[in-house]
Amino acid sequence: YCTFGNTHPFRIRIVNRLNDVYDYFYVKKADSSRIYGLELEEILSPNQVNYLVDEDTMIEEHIVGLPGDVFNKGKIHQDDYNPTRIAKEFVKFNERCLVTLLGDMRSYNFVVQITPDFDDIQFRIRAIDFDQQFYEGNIKVYMPQFFKENFQLVKLCMEHLTEKTVQQYKQEELSSIVHRVRSERHRLTDLRDVSSKEELTTRENILKLKRSMAEYYKDNAYKECQNMTDIIELNLKNIIRQVKL
Repeated sequence: YCTFGNTHPFRIRIVNRLNDVYDYFYVKKADSSRIYGLELEEILSPNQVNYLVDEDTMIEEHIVGLPGDVFNKGKIHQDDYNPTRIAKEFVKFNERCLVTLLGDMRSYNFVVQITPDFDDIQFRIRAIDFDQQFYEGNIKVYMPQFFKENFQLVKLCMEHLTEKTVQQYKQEELSSIVHRVRSERHRLTDLRDVSSKEELTTRENILKLKRSMAEYYKDNAYKECQNMTDIIELNLKNIIRQVKL
């Protein structure tokens, strides 16, 4: 199905013979980045993900939504869409990616879920590819705002949000993450203990990223991190200290 990417996934359709309703699933080669990415998405995002792993094979449930590149090209400026709501969601998505070190969120690696409400239309951006979970050493890889494929969303933020509202939406997302950390702290601890023992990226990438994180957050504690798991753990600890619920 797809020659793009390091897992060469293909899509299957399972049809209910009673009523011809069908569902899509993706069969991929399992790798640690993808598994940890799905786990962190389940724990720290507002989204639920379903997947199965058997030895070196992974099956992911299809995530419903409009592909980000399609949305950016033909749907983003529809008259009945509130651009501020779209911009707000992108700010939150951007912040969550940096906290969880989910990389390479170009427009074709996420979908936009559009839900009509009683007085407006709601939007949610959801990642659909997790093969670049805490691997790269370049901090910008974990910030969707820097990908040219996402320029239309960045432009929307610049046109409809002020610096004050951007900070407000970031704070909202961080507050939500704190709630999730507290409710799933035992699961996060187990995930940390397992992932910290694995070689998830190169030593060069770890050194490069922890220096960049220290500079970005103005916190030299990042320089003491030994692996990608330590960086995420420090991200979460800092959020818990900073956010006032």
